[in-house]
Amino acid sequence: MISLEEYIESHSTAEAALLHELERETYLRVLNPRMISGHIQGKLLEMLVRMIQPKAILEIGTFTGYSALSMAAGLPEDGVIDTCEVDDELEELIQSFFDRSAYSERVKLHIGSALEIAPRLAKSYDMVFIDGDKREYSAYYNMLFDNNLVHSGSWILADNILWYGKVVEPVAKGDKQTQAIIDFNNLIISDPRVENVILPIRDGINLIRVK
Repeated sequence: MISLEEYIESHSTAEAALLHELERETYLRVLNPRMISGHIQGKLLEMLVRMIQPKAILEIGTFTGYSALSMAAGLPEDGVIDTCEVDDELEELIQSFFDRSAYSERVKLHIGSALEIAPRLAKSYDMVFIDGDKREYSAYYNMLFDNNLVHSGSWILADNILWYGKVVEPVAKGDKQTQAIIDFNNLIISDPRVENVILPIRDGINLIRVK
């Protein structure tokens, strides 16, 4: 018998060859490769982009670029992605795959803290994907509103929002990441400017719409 995960994989549209290669390279060359979005989440991101049709996307936390390339596949022809990655050691790997993709002109990699970079870009984004430092999720969210980077009708997606199920367990002393995710989820549900639903896919995605 196959597992439920294998069934889902085999009954979903196949992963693009370049993404498959990127995932393999990530597991060979990068610490904590499980941080990669992967086939099913990547396809979900692509589908959401196809449905929403954003002209401008901000990604906070590129990792090795899988999610950015997945979203780029769903972009309208005039759509662009600004993606921010704090780890400069990943820059060469990320850019090499961006350059080989069909979307190299539409995906711009920025190396450094998104909290510093995004306000300087001074754009209004139709979609934001948050997948950076979990301890900074609330700061990223507040930055979007404080700097007018989102507008009515914008979509914000926050990844790893269930944090391996730890959000419903007592928080261990010193576990700042779990506490930050809990604080973020509480911030969203109490913010009258938005509506949201948590999707229990992989480690959870908080799907947020700005009213």
